[in-house]
Amino acid sequence: MTRTLFREPELPQETLAELQEFCRKARGNILHMTCLAGSGHPGGSMSSLETLALLYSQAAVDPRDPCRRGRDRIVVSHGHISPGVYSVLGGLGFFSLEDAIVGFRQAGSSYEGHIERHLPGIELTSGNLGQGLSAAAGMAVADRSLGHRNHVWVVTGDGENQKGQISEARRFASKFALGNLTCVIDCNRLQISGATADVMPVDHEAEFRSSGWEVLKVDGHDLAALYRVLNPAGQKSPRLVIAETVMGRGVSFMENDPDFHGRAPSPDELSAALLELGIPNRLEELKAAREAGSPRRAVHCEPRYHVCALQGNPVTYPPDHRGDNRSAWGAALLDLALANSNDPPLVFDCDLAGSVKTSAFSKEFPAHHLQCGITEHHTASAAGGASLAEKVVFWADFGVFASDETFNQHRINDINNTNLKVVATHCGLDVGPDGKTHHCVKYVGLMRALQNYFTVVPADPNQTDRAVRFAAIHPGNFFIAMGRSRQPVITDEKGRPFFGSDYRFVFGKPDMLRDGTDVAILAMGCMCHRALSVRTMLEKAGISARVYAVSAPNALPESLVRDLLGYRLLASYEDHDAGTGLGAGLAIRLSEHSGTPRLLRFGVREYGMSGEPDDLYRMQGLLPDQVAEGILSALR
Repeated sequence: MTRTLFREPELPQETLAELQEFCRKARGNILHMTCLAGSGHPGGSMSSLETLALLYSQAAVDPRDPCRRGRDRIVVSHGHISPGVYSVLGGLGFFSLEDAIVGFRQAGSSYEGHIERHLPGIELTSGNLGQGLSAAAGMAVADRSLGHRNHVWVVTGDGENQKGQISEARRFASKFALGNLTCVIDCNRLQISGATADVMPVDHEAEFRSSGWEVLKVDGHDLAALYRVLNPAGQKSPRLVIAETVMGRGVSFMENDPDFHGRAPSPDELSAALLELGIPNRLEELKAAREAGSPRRAVHCEPRYHVCALQGNPVTYPPDHRGDNRSAWGAALLDLALANSNDPPLVFDCDLAGSVKTSAFSKEFPAHHLQCGITEHHTASAAGGASLAEKVVFWADFGVFASDETFNQHRINDINNTNLKVVATHCGLDVGPDGKTHHCVKYVGLMRALQNYFTVVPADPNQTDRAVRFAAIHPGNFFIAMGRSRQPVITDEKGRPFFGSDYRFVFGKPDMLRDGTDVAILAMGCMCHRALSVRTMLEKAGISARVYAVSAPNALPESLVRDLLGYRLLASYEDHDAGTGLGAGLAIRLSEHSGTPRLLRFGVREYGMSGEPDDLYRMQGLLPDQVAEGILSALR
């Protein structure tokens, strides 16, 4: 098919005719695919089809090199229209169309019920509605910072725009003048429960205009008119295209019927629809192919993860230093950016730069500091999307917002294998007077539920410095958690910084702060220095204790578990919910062995109150003397 790359002001007549025929055949493929699988979403696939066919065929996206740097990006947010996406991409040669039709929604197939980023041409695994515009905006910001002159289109459903995150995303795009971003709403006016106007009316035009977007309306099935409004030539601001469409377009009995939003046609309905479209019925042939063998898997696009080229100059804070971990993070960030000044990280912030210590970075690299305001849901998705665009991306926020509030956004980032570095400050009861709504004490359990997140809880400013640099030069999602208060520098038995100049952070490696033979205490974060006080108290009672600083509570190695089996008693010690944190993870690992020592879990047992951290620790039995007494009592 002729590809214009949107360099022509009008869609050439020859290309128009090609696209019209392409869409007719694609409708047949959508119907075959969903009928064969017995499920799927044909209605929205058929209403969005002209938009999909036009974008994928005319934008700068090459099926021979779909991951090329600087390419145009097409994000499909309402991922349930996968039959439409697969029909278009397969028809354009991104992968085997036949494999997509035969393997649609089949266990083991690459062609899942919602679109998947591992397939060529697909930028984002989506379908959890409301997050695609945010991710696309993040990609647009990152691509622009890299100097690419590409364009990002995001296709959404009209019902999807009932989501609140959409409003956060459109304000972000307007603030940062994303003239390289176009949002298309497939406005077929129907959703599962019926008419969108009845379910939850949204004035798309007014809402986007009020946020500073250019808004254009078009017949979403008129390819020539659609080409004109999707052409980004001369675009200066983010643009909304309201594509007025018909659900089930092309088949008379499916048109404007909300039942076909999520229902596949029956074999009889398939026959009638194909007859109307003038397309041969291949259902029996396709059934035989589906039953003949294992589903075919597409050649997957390998994601390109970007990391900082240089880790900068690690800082060793002296034993008398009295700073907090969050300040150490801020200093490490600035040093990393200066060391990589030709390609500094992007840093997302939610109105907390002073508290999360990104202010110094903001002053030195203002173009790379993205102040998003109080829009945590959007920011989590946008930062994740930006990390897929070959930038190192940090997002710093309070723990309750960076984990509890945005878990679903992290889940979608996790599924997409993003490359996001989250720095969560103000975690634990250590937040103190802010009270229970701001005591982030569930983050370890939440991150444990995600397969592709590396959780790090550093013990002091020195380990914080090393952990931040490690995350910057290693691919993957990192969640680095720290409290609010100042932390003493942890020293070795000679009084030197334990995490000093010779220390190298290794993810998943526990650090033995002190050796001992009777009891092993595994501490996390701000409880590490308190665990050393517990050890001193136990020594006075004749009990020898080994103390570990566990910085990766969700990656406890087998070597550690084996080392613990010979102790009389084990104790976990954390400023975190005892039922889901380090102690819970350790209990799970110990359950895989027989004859394990008893484990005491010292952690948060109930929501905390407002007060100074030590007072709150006392109320929950977490001060060193209380922990020491608990261990001695258990030994008795």
